[in-house]
Amino acid sequence: MPLPDSAAPVLLALDTATDRIHAALSAGGRVHALDLPGGAQASASLLPALNGLLTEVGCAWADVDAIAFGRGPGAFTGLRTACSVTQGLALALNKPVIALDTLMTVAEHARQRSPDAWSAGDVIWVLQDARMDELYVAAYRWDGHDWQQECAPALWPLTEPANRWAADGVLQAPVRWAGNAVRVYPEQLRVLVAALPPETAAAISDPAVPGGHALVALAQRAWQRGETLDAALALPLYVRDKVAQTTAERVAVKAAVHGGTSGAISGA
Repeated sequence: MPLPDSAAPVLLALDTATDRIHAALSAGGRVHALDLPGGAQASASLLPALNGLLTEVGCAWADVDAIAFGRGPGAFTGLRTACSVTQGLALALNKPVIALDTLMTVAEHARQRSPDAWSAGDVIWVLQDARMDELYVAAYRWDGHDWQQECAPALWPLTEPANRWAADGVLQAPVRWAGNAVRVYPEQLRVLVAALPPETAAAISDPAVPGGHALVALAQRAWQRGETLDAALALPLYVRDKVAQTTAERVAVKAAVHGGTSGAISGA
């Protein structure tokens, strides 16, 4: 079946860094996404799910121009699954890969939910559950067209957000955030919950995720910039071995909080 728009790349994107399988296929100007149970099931169900996406759209594996994958940070087993499946497919098809930042994908999902609420220069912090009373955290600035990394993905203890942003129990500056951490740890992160406006309360029960449409959006931008990799470089991003930030990173955190946020505190 011929693709409606042969000029547009056919991109397959996937992320298994969380307890869900998020995947999508961009073909002919349309995005077909799926969201399935992951975790221990991911390694067994990912390939059939991807094959189902191709069948649904009427594409063959040979039609795929590149495979994008969420490299993390995230669950160890999930990251290994995404990387191994991506490498295997890319090598078999002789196609390039696109490495995506899982936390940036969460930020993109949050932005897609309310695109009109975003202006160039807005900063969002992504806080994802890392288990063991820790968080995967990063900050990104929206430049009006794409995301720029403000603070690289890192591992924080649960106490760190309050220590940095609310030393006296009250937020010192507006913090726009997204991710599942507040849903998982409402008591430990209550300083963010208490300041959440009613209209964004859904951020707790229905947090932003590395969803299919967000994966495709980041993959398309990376493709346009020529940011493809050889399959051998489809490697996961681990941050658990990084236990401290450099002075420059600490300065960047402070600048992003006090100079890069605007408007009311909100979550997505």
